[in-house]
Amino acid sequence: MIYFDNAATTMQKPKQVAEAVAGAMCSLGNAGRGGHEATLGASRTIFETRKRLASLFHAESPKQIVFTANSTESLNIAIKGILQKGDHVITTQLEHNSVLRPLYEMEEKGVELTIIQSDERGCINAAEIEREIKKTTRMIVCTHGSNLTGNLIDIAQIGHIARRHGALFCVDASQTAGVFPIDVQEMKIDILCFTGHKGLLGPQGTGGMYVREGVEIRPLKTGGSGVLTYSRKHPPQMPTALEAGTLNGHGIAGLNAAVAYIQETGMEVIRQKEQRLMRRFYEGVKEIPGVKIYGDFRSDNRCPIVSLNLDEYDSSEVSDELFTVYGIATRPGAHCAPLMHQALGTMEQGAVRFSFSHYNTEEEIDTAIRALRELAQDLF
Repeated sequence: MIYFDNAATTMQKPKQVAEAVAGAMCSLGNAGRGGHEATLGASRTIFETRKRLASLFHAESPKQIVFTANSTESLNIAIKGILQKGDHVITTQLEHNSVLRPLYEMEEKGVELTIIQSDERGCINAAEIEREIKKTTRMIVCTHGSNLTGNLIDIAQIGHIARRHGALFCVDASQTAGVFPIDVQEMKIDILCFTGHKGLLGPQGTGGMYVREGVEIRPLKTGGSGVLTYSRKHPPQMPTALEAGTLNGHGIAGLNAAVAYIQETGMEVIRQKEQRLMRRFYEGVKEIPGVKIYGDFRSDNRCPIVSLNLDEYDSSEVSDELFTVYGIATRPGAHCAPLMHQALGTMEQGAVRFSFSHYNTEEEIDTAIRALRELAQDLF
Protein backbone atom coordinates (compact mmCIF):
# COMPACT_ATOMS: atom_id res chain seq x y z
CA MET A 1 0.00 0.00 0.00
CA ILE A 2 1.10 3.54 -0.80
CA TYR A 3 -0.11 5.64 2.12
CA PHE A 4 -1.10 9.23 1.33
CA ASP A 5 -3.46 9.86 4.27
CA ASN A 6 -1.00 11.44 6.68
CA ALA A 7 -3.23 14.46 7.39
CA ALA A 8 -5.57 12.01 9.14
CA THR A 9 -2.84 10.09 10.94
CA THR A 10 0.77 9.28 10.19
CA MET A 11 0.68 5.52 9.84
CA GLN A 12 4.45 5.19 9.44
CA LYS A 13 6.16 6.10 12.73
CA PRO A 14 9.79 6.12 13.81
CA LYS A 15 10.62 2.67 15.16
CA GLN A 16 11.55 4.31 18.47
CA VAL A 17 7.89 5.19 19.01
CA ALA A 18 6.65 1.59 18.95
CA GLU A 19 9.59 0.50 21.10
CA ALA A 20 8.85 3.20 23.67
CA VAL A 21 5.16 2.27 23.88
CA ALA A 22 5.95 -1.44 24.25
CA GLY A 23 8.57 -0.71 26.90
CA ALA A 24 6.21 1.57 28.82
CA MET A 25 3.44 -1.03 28.84
CA CYS A 26 5.81 -3.46 30.52
CA SER A 27 7.32 -1.09 33.07
CA LEU A 28 5.33 2.06 33.87
CA GLY A 29 2.81 2.48 36.66
CA ASN A 30 0.42 5.39 37.26
CA ALA A 31 2.14 8.77 37.41
CA GLY A 32 1.67 10.66 40.66
CA ARG A 33 -0.09 7.79 42.39
CA GLY A 34 2.63 6.47 44.68
CA GLY A 35 6.30 6.48 45.56
CA HIS A 36 7.50 3.19 44.07
CA GLU A 37 9.68 2.87 41.01
CA ALA A 38 6.87 2.03 38.57
CA THR A 39 4.96 5.23 39.33
CA LEU A 40 8.11 7.33 39.58
CA GLY A 41 9.19 6.04 36.18
CA ALA A 42 5.83 7.10 34.72
CA SER A 43 6.14 10.54 36.32
CA ARG A 44 9.65 11.01 34.93
CA THR A 45 8.58 9.98 31.42
CA ILE A 46 5.59 12.32 31.44
CA PHE A 47 7.63 15.24 32.76
CA GLU A 48 10.36 14.64 30.20
CA THR A 49 7.71 14.76 27.46
CA ARG A 50 6.37 18.04 28.86
CA LYS A 51 9.88 19.46 28.69
CA ARG A 52 10.38 18.33 25.11
CA LEU A 53 7.06 19.85 24.01
CA ALA A 54 7.74 23.06 25.93
CA SER A 55 11.05 23.32 24.11
CA LEU A 56 9.45 22.52 20.74
CA PHE A 57 6.84 25.27 21.14
CA HIS A 58 9.05 27.69 23.12
CA ALA A 59 6.70 27.64 26.11
CA GLU A 60 7.76 29.53 29.21
CA SER A 61 7.53 26.41 31.41
CA PRO A 62 6.81 22.67 31.12
CA LYS A 63 3.93 23.08 33.58
CA GLN A 64 2.06 25.04 30.89
CA ILE A 65 1.87 21.86 28.75
CA VAL A 66 -1.31 19.86 29.40
CA PHE A 67 -1.89 16.34 28.05
CA THR A 68 -5.18 15.36 26.41
CA ALA A 69 -6.35 12.61 24.07
CA ASN A 70 -6.17 14.75 20.91
CA SER A 71 -6.74 18.23 19.46
CA THR A 72 -10.51 17.83 19.69
CA GLU A 73 -10.37 17.43 23.46
CA SER A 74 -7.92 20.32 23.75
CA LEU A 75 -10.13 22.62 21.69
CA ASN A 76 -13.21 21.68 23.69
CA ILE A 77 -11.38 22.45 26.91
CA ALA A 78 -10.25 25.84 25.60
CA ILE A 79 -13.51 26.93 23.99
CA LYS A 80 -15.94 25.68 26.64
CA GLY A 81 -13.61 26.57 29.50
CA ILE A 82 -13.25 30.24 28.58
CA LEU A 83 -16.26 31.48 26.61
CA GLN A 84 -19.50 32.38 28.35
CA LYS A 85 -22.77 34.16 27.61
CA GLY A 86 -22.19 37.68 26.31
CA ASP A 87 -18.73 36.97 24.90
CA HIS A 88 -17.85 37.41 21.24
CA VAL A 89 -15.59 34.93 19.41
CA ILE A 90 -14.06 35.09 15.93
CA THR A 91 -13.12 32.08 13.80
CA THR A 92 -12.64 31.30 10.09
CA GLN A 93 -14.18 29.35 7.25
CA LEU A 94 -11.12 27.06 7.19
CA GLU A 95 -11.95 25.35 10.47
CA HIS A 96 -12.34 21.67 11.28
CA ASN A 97 -15.47 20.53 13.12
CA SER A 98 -13.38 20.20 16.28
CA VAL A 99 -13.44 24.01 16.33
CA LEU A 100 -16.83 24.64 14.73
CA ARG A 101 -19.04 22.30 16.72
CA PRO A 102 -17.90 23.50 20.19
CA LEU A 103 -18.37 27.08 18.94
CA TYR A 104 -21.88 26.32 17.70
CA GLU A 105 -22.67 24.85 21.12
CA MET A 106 -21.44 28.02 22.81
CA GLU A 107 -23.43 30.13 20.35
CA GLU A 108 -26.58 28.36 21.56
CA LYS A 109 -25.58 29.39 25.10
CA GLY A 110 -25.39 33.08 24.25
CA VAL A 111 -21.90 33.53 22.77
CA GLU A 112 -21.78 35.72 19.64
CA LEU A 113 -19.94 33.99 16.78
CA THR A 114 -18.31 35.64 13.76
CA ILE A 115 -16.90 33.48 10.94
CA ILE A 116 -14.39 35.10 8.57
CA GLN A 117 -14.88 34.05 4.96
CA SER A 118 -12.05 32.87 2.70
CA ASP A 119 -11.27 33.87 -0.87
CA GLU A 120 -11.55 31.56 -3.89
CA ARG A 121 -8.18 29.96 -3.05
CA GLY A 122 -9.21 29.27 0.54
CA CYS A 123 -7.05 32.06 2.01
CA ILE A 124 -7.90 34.34 4.95
CA ASN A 125 -7.18 38.06 5.19
CA ALA A 126 -6.07 38.90 8.74
CA ALA A 127 -7.26 42.49 8.29
CA GLU A 128 -10.83 41.16 8.11
CA ILE A 129 -10.34 39.55 11.52
CA GLU A 130 -9.19 42.84 13.02
CA ARG A 131 -12.18 44.67 11.54
CA GLU A 132 -14.56 42.29 13.32
CA ILE A 133 -13.06 42.78 16.79
CA LYS A 134 -15.32 44.56 19.28
CA LYS A 135 -15.30 45.32 22.99
CA THR A 136 -16.87 41.95 23.83
CA THR A 137 -14.41 39.90 21.73
CA ARG A 138 -13.05 37.35 24.18
CA MET A 139 -11.25 35.00 21.81
CA ILE A 140 -9.97 34.48 18.28
CA VAL A 141 -9.67 30.79 17.45
CA CYS A 142 -8.33 29.48 14.16
CA THR A 143 -6.39 26.72 12.49
CA HIS A 144 -2.72 27.12 11.61
CA GLY A 145 -3.10 25.01 8.47
CA SER A 146 -6.20 23.85 6.61
CA ASN A 147 -6.65 20.08 6.61
CA LEU A 148 -8.41 20.35 3.23
CA THR A 149 -6.40 22.80 1.13
CA GLY A 150 -3.12 22.80 3.05
CA ASN A 151 -3.13 26.61 3.15
CA LEU A 152 -1.37 28.20 6.11
CA ILE A 153 -2.71 31.10 8.16
CA ASP A 154 -0.26 33.76 9.38
CA ILE A 155 -0.80 33.04 13.06
CA ALA A 156 1.95 35.43 14.14
CA GLN A 157 0.09 38.32 12.52
CA ILE A 158 -3.23 37.28 14.06
CA GLY A 159 -1.58 36.72 17.44
CA HIS A 160 -0.27 40.28 17.50
CA ILE A 161 -3.70 41.58 16.47
CA ALA A 162 -5.36 39.64 19.29
CA ARG A 163 -2.84 40.80 21.90
CA ARG A 164 -3.20 44.41 20.75
CA HIS A 165 -6.96 44.26 21.32
CA GLY A 166 -6.86 42.23 24.55
CA ALA A 167 -8.44 39.09 23.07
CA LEU A 168 -7.20 35.58 23.74
CA PHE A 169 -5.70 33.74 20.77
CA CYS A 170 -6.30 29.99 20.46
CA VAL A 171 -4.59 28.06 17.65
CA ASP A 172 -5.49 24.63 16.27
CA ALA A 173 -2.10 23.20 15.28
CA SER A 174 -3.37 19.74 14.31
CA GLN A 175 -1.81 19.88 10.83
CA THR A 176 1.35 21.81 11.71
CA ALA A 177 2.72 20.76 15.10
CA GLY A 178 5.98 18.91 14.55
CA VAL A 179 6.34 20.14 10.95
CA PHE A 180 6.29 23.94 11.14
CA PRO A 181 8.12 26.03 13.75
CA ILE A 182 5.74 27.43 16.37
CA ASP A 183 6.95 29.92 18.99
CA VAL A 184 4.01 30.58 21.29
CA GLN A 185 5.68 33.52 22.98
CA GLU A 186 6.86 35.26 19.82
CA MET A 187 3.58 34.59 18.00
CA LYS A 188 1.49 35.77 20.98
CA ILE A 189 -0.41 32.49 21.20
CA ASP A 190 -2.36 32.12 24.44
CA ILE A 191 -3.57 28.55 23.83
CA LEU A 192 -2.06 26.07 21.39
CA CYS A 193 -3.99 22.84 20.75
CA PHE A 194 -2.18 19.91 19.16
CA THR A 195 -2.53 16.20 18.55
CA GLY A 196 0.16 13.56 18.78
CA HIS A 197 -0.77 11.23 15.94
CA LYS A 198 -0.14 13.48 12.92
CA GLY A 199 2.95 15.63 12.34
CA LEU A 200 4.27 14.85 15.82
CA LEU A 201 4.54 11.19 14.69
CA GLY A 202 3.23 9.83 17.99
CA PRO A 203 0.53 7.29 18.91
CA GLN A 204 -3.17 7.89 18.51
CA GLY A 205 -4.84 8.91 21.76
CA THR A 206 -2.14 11.44 22.59
CA GLY A 207 -2.25 15.20 22.32
CA GLY A 208 -2.29 18.28 24.42
CA MET A 209 -2.37 22.02 24.77
CA TYR A 210 -0.12 24.86 25.75
CA VAL A 211 -1.82 27.42 28.02
CA ARG A 212 -0.05 30.72 28.62
CA GLU A 213 0.72 31.41 32.25
CA GLY A 214 -2.05 33.54 33.72
CA VAL A 215 -4.79 32.28 31.37
CA GLU A 216 -7.49 30.59 33.44
CA ILE A 217 -9.63 27.83 31.94
CA ARG A 218 -12.58 26.13 33.60
CA PRO A 219 -11.80 22.38 33.63
CA LEU A 220 -13.85 20.23 31.27
CA LYS A 221 -13.35 17.31 33.66
CA THR A 222 -12.66 17.03 37.40
CA GLY A 223 -11.76 14.01 39.48
CA GLY A 224 -8.69 12.10 40.59
CA SER A 225 -5.43 14.02 40.54
CA GLY A 226 -3.11 12.29 42.99
CA VAL A 227 -2.90 15.47 45.12
CA LEU A 228 -5.21 17.39 47.48
CA THR A 229 -7.41 14.33 47.85
CA TYR A 230 -9.47 15.82 50.70
CA SER A 231 -10.39 18.97 48.82
CA ARG A 232 -13.89 19.08 47.36
CA LYS A 233 -12.53 21.04 44.41
CA HIS A 234 -10.13 19.97 41.73
CA PRO A 235 -6.59 21.36 42.26
CA PRO A 236 -6.12 24.72 40.50
CA GLN A 237 -2.39 24.33 39.84
CA MET A 238 -1.22 23.74 36.27
CA PRO A 239 -1.05 21.30 34.62
CA THR A 240 -3.10 19.25 37.13
CA ALA A 241 -5.98 21.72 36.80
CA LEU A 242 -6.78 20.38 33.32
CA GLU A 243 -5.63 16.75 33.70
CA ALA A 244 -8.22 14.90 35.77
CA GLY A 245 -7.79 11.13 35.84
CA THR A 246 -5.04 8.80 34.71
CA LEU A 247 -3.01 10.05 31.77
CA ASN A 248 -2.18 7.88 28.76
CA GLY A 249 1.32 7.25 30.07
CA HIS A 250 2.05 4.50 27.57
CA GLY A 251 1.06 6.70 24.65
CA ILE A 252 2.92 9.69 26.11
CA ALA A 253 6.07 7.56 26.26
CA GLY A 254 5.67 7.02 22.53
CA LEU A 255 5.05 10.74 21.98
CA ASN A 256 8.24 11.48 23.91
CA ALA A 257 10.22 9.24 21.57
CA ALA A 258 8.52 10.83 18.55
CA VAL A 259 9.36 14.40 19.58
CA ALA A 260 12.94 13.32 20.31
CA TYR A 261 13.11 11.90 16.77
CA ILE A 262 11.85 15.18 15.29
CA GLN A 263 14.37 17.19 17.29
CA GLU A 264 17.24 14.89 16.31
CA THR A 265 16.26 14.65 12.64
CA GLY A 266 15.44 18.33 12.31
CA MET A 267 11.98 19.77 11.74
CA GLU A 268 13.24 21.71 8.73
CA VAL A 269 14.63 18.54 7.13
CA ILE A 270 11.29 16.78 7.59
CA ARG A 271 9.25 19.75 6.33
CA GLN A 272 11.40 20.38 3.26
CA LYS A 273 11.13 16.78 2.10
CA GLU A 274 7.37 16.74 2.56
CA GLN A 275 7.01 19.99 0.63
CA ARG A 276 9.25 18.71 -2.18
CA LEU A 277 7.05 15.64 -2.51
CA MET A 278 3.92 17.80 -2.43
CA ARG A 279 5.28 20.08 -5.19
CA ARG A 280 6.37 17.10 -7.32
CA PHE A 281 2.87 15.65 -7.10
CA TYR A 282 1.16 18.99 -7.78
CA GLU A 283 3.28 19.71 -10.84
CA GLY A 284 2.64 16.19 -12.12
CA VAL A 285 -1.16 16.29 -11.91
CA LYS A 286 -2.17 19.93 -12.41
CA GLU A 287 -2.34 19.64 -16.23
CA ILE A 288 -4.11 16.27 -16.36
CA PRO A 289 -7.44 16.71 -18.21
CA GLY A 290 -10.36 16.79 -15.79
CA VAL A 291 -8.27 17.34 -12.66
CA LYS A 292 -9.29 20.30 -10.50
CA ILE A 293 -7.02 21.20 -7.55
CA TYR A 294 -8.05 23.26 -4.53
CA GLY A 295 -5.92 25.65 -2.51
CA ASP A 296 -3.13 28.18 -2.92
CA PHE A 297 0.04 26.77 -4.51
CA ARG A 298 1.79 30.04 -5.26
CA SER A 299 4.26 29.19 -2.48
CA ASP A 300 5.68 25.96 -1.07
CA ASN A 301 5.15 27.37 2.43
CA ARG A 302 2.08 25.25 2.99
CA CYS A 303 1.07 21.94 4.48
CA PRO A 304 2.01 18.89 2.34
CA ILE A 305 -1.58 18.42 1.14
CA VAL A 306 -3.08 18.33 -2.35
CA SER A 307 -6.87 17.98 -2.61
CA LEU A 308 -8.43 17.46 -6.00
CA ASN A 309 -11.34 16.13 -7.99
CA LEU A 310 -11.52 14.30 -11.31
CA ASP A 311 -14.16 16.02 -13.44
CA GLU A 312 -17.60 15.56 -11.79
CA TYR A 313 -16.93 12.10 -10.39
CA ASP A 314 -17.72 11.52 -6.73
CA SER A 315 -14.56 11.75 -4.64
CA SER A 316 -15.29 8.43 -2.93
CA GLU A 317 -15.46 6.63 -6.27
CA VAL A 318 -12.10 8.06 -7.34
CA SER A 319 -10.52 7.24 -3.98
CA ASP A 320 -11.86 3.68 -4.09
CA GLU A 321 -10.46 3.22 -7.61
CA LEU A 322 -7.06 4.52 -6.51
CA PHE A 323 -6.96 2.00 -3.68
CA THR A 324 -8.46 -1.09 -5.31
CA VAL A 325 -6.54 -0.79 -8.60
CA TYR A 326 -3.31 0.94 -7.55
CA GLY A 327 -3.05 0.34 -3.79
CA ILE A 328 -2.97 4.10 -3.09
CA ALA A 329 -4.63 5.21 0.16
CA THR A 330 -6.23 8.68 0.11
CA ARG A 331 -9.04 10.42 1.96
CA PRO A 332 -12.24 11.35 0.07
CA GLY A 333 -15.37 13.13 1.29
CA ALA A 334 -15.83 16.19 3.47
CA HIS A 335 -12.79 15.91 5.80
CA CYS A 336 -14.76 17.34 8.77
CA ALA A 337 -14.37 20.79 7.14
CA PRO A 338 -17.91 21.71 6.04
CA LEU A 339 -17.46 25.47 5.62
CA MET A 340 -14.35 25.06 3.50
CA HIS A 341 -16.19 22.69 1.16
CA GLN A 342 -19.03 25.20 1.04
CA ALA A 343 -16.55 27.91 0.02
CA LEU A 344 -14.98 25.68 -2.65
CA GLY A 345 -18.31 24.47 -4.04
CA THR A 346 -17.56 20.82 -3.25
CA MET A 347 -20.22 20.02 -0.66
CA GLU A 348 -21.81 17.29 -2.78
CA GLN A 349 -18.71 15.94 -4.51
CA GLY A 350 -16.23 16.17 -1.66
CA ALA A 351 -12.56 16.01 -2.61
CA VAL A 352 -9.78 13.42 -2.84
CA ARG A 353 -7.04 14.44 -0.42
CA PHE A 354 -3.42 13.35 -0.89
CA SER A 355 -1.33 14.16 2.19
CA PHE A 356 2.36 13.35 2.38
CA SER A 357 4.92 12.28 4.97
CA HIS A 358 8.70 12.41 4.87
CA TYR A 359 8.50 8.60 4.86
CA ASN A 360 6.97 8.74 1.38
CA THR A 361 9.23 8.48 -1.68
CA GLU A 362 9.47 10.09 -5.10
CA GLU A 363 8.68 6.70 -6.63
CA GLU A 364 5.39 6.61 -4.73
CA ILE A 365 4.58 10.13 -5.91
CA ASP A 366 5.27 9.17 -9.53
CA THR A 367 3.07 6.07 -9.17
CA ALA A 368 0.19 8.28 -7.99
CA ILE A 369 0.71 10.69 -10.90
CA ARG A 370 0.58 7.79 -13.39
CA ALA A 371 -2.53 6.42 -11.71
CA LEU A 372 -4.41 9.72 -12.08
CA ARG A 373 -3.31 10.02 -15.71
CA GLU A 374 -4.62 6.52 -16.45
CA LEU A 375 -7.90 7.21 -14.67
CA ALA A 376 -8.33 10.43 -16.64
CA GLN A 377 -7.56 8.65 -19.93
CA ASP A 378 -10.16 5.98 -19.16
CA LEU A 379 -12.78 8.64 -18.36
CA PHE A 380 -12.09 10.97 -21.25
